[in-house]
Order: sequence, then structure tokens, then C-alpha cells
Amino acid sequence: MSRNLRIRAAVESDFTGMWPIFLAVVAPADTYVFSPEATRADAFAYWFGPGVASFVAEREKRIAGMYKLIANQRDLGAHVANASFMVSPGERGRGIGEALGRHCLEEARRRGFAAMQFNFVVSTNTGAVALWKKLGFKIVGTLPKAFRHGRLGEVDAYVMHRFLDTSPE
Repeated sequence: MSRNLRIRAAVESDFTGMWPIFLAVVAPADTYVFSPEATRADAFAYWFGPGVASFVAEREKRIAGMYKLIANQRDLGAHVANASFMVSPGERGRGIGEALGRHCLEEARRRGFAAMQFNFVVSTNTGAVALWKKLGFKIVGTLPKAFRHGRLGEVDAYVMHRFLDTSPE
């Protein structure tokens, strides 16, 4: 885990530190489906809406990244988790994404989920794809030209999945 990193459940007052990270991550239009013009209210609902469990990574008393954990589907599909992650651009390359990923897998397991599925990993987001593979995910589907990348135009998105019956390497 990244040095001096503390991961904890997010509270609504954390959104003051989460909002600038959200803006910085969606601005280039290269990893998230949110428009760069997404509103603060939309972002708040994404992180703190009904059924959402959000967590933040703090380093030196500042929010360095965050993730949200939800059921991938309702009712008969609720045994599979889904999650979303954002790391502050200034904090990238310090192991925060991996620490959040590992924490999320353990939290999902603790909450009784049987598997985790990412429905939309942008194929050109090679860092994320490599991280999820390192943490035991497999690409189980490709959505052709499903994402309108801010620079590259239409690119593929992956569906990635792993069972939670084993720990990540």
C-alpha cells in the first residue's frame, strides 16, 4: 500500500475534496462516460446516492483518491458487485489505485458479494486495464466503439470480471 495512505468510508463532507478530483478525471474525456461539463449535483449523486458505499484514500490529510461500491444489478443480480475508482492526477503512480482496488475487493467480499464486474473499462485506459488484470480480473467482453474518447474518437470498452473467492495476488 502507498505510504501514509489511509482508506476509510467517505462521508458527505468529503465531497469538498472529492469534487476537484472528479473534475480533473472527467475533463480529458478519456476514461469516464461523464461529460466534462458534468454538474456538481450529478457527481454528488454518483458518489452518495442510494445504495452507494463510497470510500476515500487520504494521504497527508488530503483526499488522494476514491472508489464507490454498489451491487452491479438489483435483486437477482445483486450478488455481483460493481465499483468505480478515481485517483487525483497529482497522486498517480504512487500505488493509490492498487491500494483502493485491493481495499474494494476485500470490502466487497466482507459485504457478501460473490464476484465483481466492471461494465465499462475504456480499452485505451491501459493503466486501469493492467491494474485490474493484476488484481485477477479477466476481460469477458468487448463493447465495440462504445466510448467517445475526447482525442481518439470511438474506442472499445471492456467488461471485466472476477470471482471474490480468492484474494488478489
